[in-house]
Amino acid sequence: MSQQNPQADQPQLKLTTTEDYRDGYANSVQVRMSVWDFFLVFGTMSQDNPEELNVKNFQGIYLSPQQAKALWNVLGHNLSQYEQTFGTLSLEPVPQVDGPVH
Repeated sequence: MSQQNPQADQPQLKLTTTEDYRDGYANSVQVRMSVWDFFLVFGTMSQDNPEELNVKNFQGIYLSPQQAKALWNVLGHNLSQYEQTFGTLSLEPVPQVDGPVH
């Protein structure tokens, strides 16, 4: 009895980038959802004074609920690997530092 290689049935993955592809850094992500999709809005946050926090949104991405769940799984797996390598991440509030945050 011969066993088939499950990878032999998979199509070859070819990754390319479009002309408008860009990398960006975000330290702010807002998530909105509806019955049809999830909308992720990425931005950068800065604070020049204690009274005002500035968020400059630069990219919005729509995901189907299925893709949002797939992203959740991939991020969870990668965060687990990150913490095994570099230590546990904490979501505790960072102490207020004197001066602006950039």
